[in-house]
Amino acid sequence: MNLDLLLAFIQNKLNDELFMLGFYQCMLSFLVACFVSVVSIPVVIKISELKALMEKPGERRAHKTPTPTFGGIAIFAAVLISYFLWPSIDQTDIYRTNLSIVGMTILFFIGIKDDLVGIDPNKKIFFQVLPALILVFFGDLRVDYLYGIMGFNHIEEVISVALTCFIFIALTNAINLIDGIDGLAGGVATLASGTFGAWFLVTNHFAMACLAFTLAGALIGFLRFNFSKTSKIFMGNTGSLIIGFLLAFFAVRFINLNSSYRFDPTSFFDAPIIAIVILIIPIFDTLRVFMVRILAGRSPFSADRNHMHHILLDNGLSHAGATALLCGTSLFNIVLFFLFHRNITNTQSLMILGGLFFLYLLAGFLLKMRALLVATHPRRRRALLRKEFQNALGGRRLVDYL
Repeated sequence: MNLDLLLAFIQNKLNDELFMLGFYQCMLSFLVACFVSVVSIPVVIKISELKALMEKPGERRAHKTPTPTFGGIAIFAAVLISYFLWPSIDQTDIYRTNLSIVGMTILFFIGIKDDLVGIDPNKKIFFQVLPALILVFFGDLRVDYLYGIMGFNHIEEVISVALTCFIFIALTNAINLIDGIDGLAGGVATLASGTFGAWFLVTNHFAMACLAFTLAGALIGFLRFNFSKTSKIFMGNTGSLIIGFLLAFFAVRFINLNSSYRFDPTSFFDAPIIAIVILIIPIFDTLRVFMVRILAGRSPFSADRNHMHHILLDNGLSHAGATALLCGTSLFNIVLFFLFHRNITNTQSLMILGGLFFLYLLAGFLLKMRALLVATHPRRRRALLRKEFQNALGGRRLVDYL
């Protein structure tokens, strides 16, 4: 789309009364969600302090003092209040968005239990699959078209149901896994929900846009306290579960809508690739951490400090600095892809993403080595470096490959 066409498109939208009504509704939802989040979080902090519901520092924790971990309650309340405050002007997705609220509510209570007393991992996975199945079968929401990636287009219903559930589980847990430092999960989710929301708004899917901007507003209010030194709060599993679920909902619906309207000028024939790029940091970091743990002979779900944000902290960056770097990387990739995506096929785009993932792996490995060299006493560096190389090579010695 050249500049003249873009200006004409914007002018047409500004003259469209329905679009402007949807735009004002989305902006009001954003502001109300931000306000509710800001005024409710101090209450959550106070109750957490009175009842001693604090997360204590530990070996894998990035914080140094006991901190409330129920920010997800405020995010949930902000989304719920601001989304249902206005009458819907778009009936296309209203049932699906209402079903997403049902799924989010299920995960909200699972997250609360997990934050309070913990929950069995198998039960946690079951209650992540359940909301996805509600949307798949009641909301008729599934990824059933692969846009020619690796030669695949339409796929069988059973495979599409399994793939959709996998996307929900993977993205929900990916957001949970990157929630390790101040602002990272919230910042990535704000960027993603704002990007999805903008496309939903431009294409007149106002119910989806309103929910996306509502989440963005709730997260902006949360981030004000997440970065605070005097009134800090974490989103906890409650927050990461509902945020990951909603982002998965936005991503699947984005892919689904573009396949349904693929001849519309506002649609993208590379929607799955765009969805991956928008969520590139949580996806890449989860894949990288799982690969490192498996190569080291450990369970991919075992706990460690191998996330990229941990490595950046070990290299001397602050929480704000690491968050800014990773969110900036995500934004840079989104902008770059939107500038050049029309000139390449989906299979080529997927191969480029594979190359970027390799660079992400390499960057993590080199930064890990640098952190060891800087922080370790000289007499222990050789042993630690040897251990890291063995982990990277699948537990073998480097000489075994020579």
